[in-house]
Amino acid sequence: MRIGVTVPLAYGDVADGRAPTFAETVGFAQLAERVGLDSIWVYDHLIFKFPPEPDEGLHEAWTILSALAPVVPRVELGALVMCTSFRNAGLLAKMAATLDTISGSRLILGMGAGWHEPEYTAFGYPFDHLVGRFEEDIEVIDRLLRGETVDFEGKWSRYAGAQLLPPPARKTPVLIASKGERMLRLTARWADAWNTAWYGRIDDTLRERTAAIDAALEAAGRDRASLRKTVGVRLHEPGQLGDDAKGTDADAQGLADLFDELEAFGYQDAIVWSVGKTTAAVERLAQAREIHLGRR
Repeated sequence: MRIGVTVPLAYGDVADGRAPTFAETVGFAQLAERVGLDSIWVYDHLIFKFPPEPDEGLHEAWTILSALAPVVPRVELGALVMCTSFRNAGLLAKMAATLDTISGSRLILGMGAGWHEPEYTAFGYPFDHLVGRFEEDIEVIDRLLRGETVDFEGKWSRYAGAQLLPPPARKTPVLIASKGERMLRLTARWADAWNTAWYGRIDDTLRERTAAIDAALEAAGRDRASLRKTVGVRLHEPGQLGDDAKGTDADAQGLADLFDELEAFGYQDAIVWSVGKTTAAVERLAQAREIHLGRR
């Protein structure tokens, strides 16, 4: 199993509650690479509004991921996930092909349909028919990344002779985060990888979602082994789990046990959201990875 980690981007991702500086994000990403983790991940939002809490936000995800590419030259670079509502689909495909090329074919293009209505309202994006719009976008993006010339007329988007030039060096892997029936069907049709999150153990929800994606793959006539399954794990500092039933505060040995169980359950990647984005947390993950790999 490959082990990745989300990098600090948002308010609360550093100890004093502020947004991290880019230097802090770089330092965290370089530490993750240095200790042997397999991937780093960004997440994509414009603003968080959860009244009565103060508004919060994060640095723009694609800019950060692109800036990290040359300073962490080994690990995979992932998005968990880019919201297709925020960027024209053709442009997003162009951005992905470019970043994949300049990073040496290390990008995993994670995408989702979006969900946080206040940021749509704040920034002027339509919030209607999110899955319908995503369905059009994912077809255009996937076909462009395959090197096709795309003519497309949908309900919400139109393309006439769109193509990526220079052509993509490879077909950038597409990951979709999904759980609803329609989104799972789109995942089975278009995705190279799938994500479900967040967990601290194998529970009934993870079992149900795994069964649902397997059923979608079967309905699409697709081999289960052709889809890279990734799972988000929410990690707390030791003794800080509290009442979070969807997280874990396990030590390195306990995390290694969890990675063993997830791999046996059919998952190829654990993507860890470390609530405390600290050196100790990254080193704990690296130790767990070594224990896990040493048991093979």
